[in-house]
Amino acid sequence: MRTDEVAGVARLAGTALRGGTRRIAELHQGIADRAFAAVGPVAQPVKVVHDAVAALSYAGVRTGLGAGAWAAGTAAALRADGTDLDAVRAGRVAQAILNGAHGDLLRSEAPSLALDMTVRVAGRAVPVERDALRAAFPDGTDRIAVFVHGLTETEASWCYGAGRRGEPGSTFGARLRADLGLTPVYLRYNTGLHISDNGRALDDLLAALVDAWPVDVADVVLIGHSMGGLVARSALHRAGGGTEEAHGWTRLVRDTVTLGTPHLGAPLERAVHRLAGRLARLPETRPLARLLSLRSVGIKDLRRGTLVEGDWTDRDLDALTPGPHTSVPLHDGARHFVVLATLSRNPSGRLADLLGDLLVPPRSACGDTGDDDRLAFPPDHVHRLGGLNHFDLLNHPRVYERIRAWLVDRPEGPRPAQP
Repeated sequence: MRTDEVAGVARLAGTALRGGTRRIAELHQGIADRAFAAVGPVAQPVKVVHDAVAALSYAGVRTGLGAGAWAAGTAAALRADGTDLDAVRAGRVAQAILNGAHGDLLRSEAPSLALDMTVRVAGRAVPVERDALRAAFPDGTDRIAVFVHGLTETEASWCYGAGRRGEPGSTFGARLRADLGLTPVYLRYNTGLHISDNGRALDDLLAALVDAWPVDVADVVLIGHSMGGLVARSALHRAGGGTEEAHGWTRLVRDTVTLGTPHLGAPLERAVHRLAGRLARLPETRPLARLLSLRSVGIKDLRRGTLVEGDWTDRDLDALTPGPHTSVPLHDGARHFVVLATLSRNPSGRLADLLGDLLVPPRSACGDTGDDDRLAFPPDHVHRLGGLNHFDLLNHPRVYERIRAWLVDRPEGPRPAQP
C-alpha cells in the first residue's frame, strides 16, 4: 500500500474504534438508567458515582484505542512499499466494499481511500484525454458501450461467474465488440456517494469522453447493473437529455439497458431504515440505531431510488417521515430496456413477485408504480428471466442474448451528428 493509503486506513480504524466504544458506552448507560430508575430516588447517589466512573473508563478506552490505531498506522506507514491498494484483486474488492458502505465518510476522513469516477482498462485508471484514450483503446470504434456497475462492485464484476462456466475471458463487453462492433468502456466509482453526485460525475465524464475519443462518436449505449442504472438515469436527467439545452453527449445515447435496477427503491434498505427507526425509540437500543445510520448516503438513496439532489439536500435521511421524491422520466430520444431476474423459475408467478432476484422485486426493476408516474418501458422492452439471482445479471448468456437481440433489432435512421 501507499503511505497515504495506510494513513487513511489508520484514521478510519481510529474513527471506527472510538465510535464503537462510544456506542457501547451509550448502550451501557441506557441499560443503567433504566435499572436505576426502577430502584427509585434512593439509588441516586450510587447512580452519580456509577455515571462518573463509567464516563471516565470509556473515555480512557476511546483515547487508548485511538492512540493505538494511530501508532499502528504510523508504524505500518514506515513499511509501506508504495504499491497502490487496487494493484491486487483483494485490495480492489476491499476498497469497493468500503466505498459502498461508507464512501461519504471516506471522502471526508480518508480521501486517499475514496474512489473517483474513472475509466478503467485492465484495472488501471485511464485519463480522459485523447492520447491516453488512443493508447488504451487502439481499436476504438465510433460506437461505445459504457458499463456502470452497482453498489460495492468494480468493473471486474462484469466477469461474474465466467470462470464457473468455463469462459473466463467472456463478458458482455467482449461479446458486444465481437458481434456488433461496440467498444466497451468500463467505469469504477464510489458507490457510497449520493446517486445524484455520481450522476453529476458521469455527466462530466461522458462529456469529456465523447470529446476526447480517438474517433468521432456516433452512438452511445449505457448499460447499468443495479445502482448503476440509477446513476445513468441521474446523469441523463442532470444533462437535460431530451431538451434543447441538453449536453451534447446525450444526443448520442440511442439505447440504455438496466439490469436489476431498483427504479422504485430496494426493499432491504427500506427494512433497515424502519428497523433503525424502531431501535431509536428506546435508550437501550438507540446506539444500535446510530450504528445502522452510519451506512453510506448511496445506500440510503436506494430506499426510494433517489436521483435528484433536491430530494436529499438539507434533509434528515434517517427520518421516518418520507420527504419529497422527484419522479424522473426516461430520457426522451432513446430506447430503454430492462432485464430483471427472479429466483423463482416462473418469473410471472406470485413467488417471483415476492422474492424478486433476492435484492430487487420485479415491480421496482421495471418502474411499475401503478399510477401515472410509472416509467414508460414498453412491454416488449422488459425481459424477465426465471431461475437467476441479482448478480447473475452481470454476466449470464441468457442476459446477453436478450441485450444483443435488442441492439441488433434497432430502427434504421440517420445517426446523430457529433456535437
